[in-house]
Amino acid sequence: MTTFHDQVIAILPKLRVQALSLTRNRAMAEDLVQDAVCNALAAQNSFIPGTNFSAWMHRILRNRFISDLRKRRDTTDIDDVPASTFATNPAHEDTLALKDLSLALSRLPSEQREALVMVVIHGMSYETLAEATGCAVGTAKSRVFRARRQLEAWMMGELPANDKLSVKVAALRAALEQKQRVGARGTDLSHN
Repeated sequence: MTTFHDQVIAILPKLRVQALSLTRNRAMAEDLVQDAVCNALAAQNSFIPGTNFSAWMHRILRNRFISDLRKRRDTTDIDDVPASTFATNPAHEDTLALKDLSLALSRLPSEQREALVMVVIHGMSYETLAEATGCAVGTAKSRVFRARRQLEAWMMGELPANDKLSVKVAALRAALEQKQRVGARGTDLSHN
């Protein structure tokens, strides 16, 4: 029979992945995992042996993340983000696709993003996801379904014309392409 501490150690890699998906910052993710483990150790007497330890730990981590968010209320306006964040070399289509995916993932509602990561990356069942997030199984399935559909729409370019972020990204891409065309013509002229 595994001890409580053995179970905590065994689940650490999955907690790190979940924390990274929530925080999108490696240092913050490590702090979140450490805080969640401390909370779990302090509350180990409340864990009922034979129940789903993984779901219990994921719920502690998620609740700690939400609690930290409420304390911090740290937000960034898209206009404050440097334009260089969105600019990439068009020759690197894979890099551009990954940045688009990362941007699309960050735009998903947190419940959908978390559900998608836990099912797709962790391989968690809908039942375990539902238990970990405190929702019904149907709600868990719905969150993953909606996240997948929304990502697909965004990745296929199906954004509303008045979407501020898509307008800004399109303008930045157009400016970058124009700059590269002007630079390429200037290079051609200098060789003649």
